[in-house]
Amino acid sequence: MKETAGYKKPTLIKKKVNTAAPAKEIAGAGFVFDKENYRLLLIAIGFIVVGFILMIGGRSDSPDFFNYEMFNFQRLTLSPILLITGYVIGIFAIMKRPKKTNSVEQDKPVQ
Repeated sequence: MKETAGYKKPTLIKKKVNTAAPAKEIAGAGFVFDKENYRLLLIAIGFIVVGFILMIGGRSDSPDFFNYEMFNFQRLTLSPILLITGYVIGIFAIMKRPKKTNSVEQDKPVQ
């Protein structure tokens, strides 16, 4: 093929492909969550359980009698606030990124 003036034949550029996986990725393949995430999840579960426990009750013994205890502050206000707080903490615990640590140094045996 003849090359004309001003025309360069395209050359293929080969990219270097690193086929070996970095050691950090393999070492970090364990748990997705950190200890802090699990602690926040347990706190969230505690809020939710307490919220549902406070919501229990308020029924009347007889179907002919209406019990106004169903609409007290504990069941109508406090319990939903605790439930919403628990769900917000749970979502935060799931979305929070664990702190990055140098996992290569952690995998070294202690001498």
